[in-house]
Amino acid sequence: MTNDQKVIVGFLCGAAAGALAGLLLAPSSGEETRKKIAEKAGELKEDLSNQLTQSFGRIQEQVNNSLGIKKNGIATDANARKIASETVDS
Repeated sequence: MTNDQKVIVGFLCGAAAGALAGLLLAPSSGEETRKKIAEKAGELKEDLSNQLTQSFGRIQEQVNNSLGIKKNGIATDANARKIASETVDS
């Protein structure tokens, strides 16, 4: 994980912890608090999902580049299969 990704994950965790503490300490009814926690959890899940999708996309791009697979998919399929087969056999 790169430093940028660590900072983003740390920020998201801190924001979630702060939001949860604020909700739990706020003078609201239990039902309202549970609703707010559920909403914040959904937002956090969506943010984390977006971050993971972007990270996996970058990883996939780096792997494809290292294997010589072009973005448009026209690259040598035989070469890609050969490399993948050698990797599995190792």
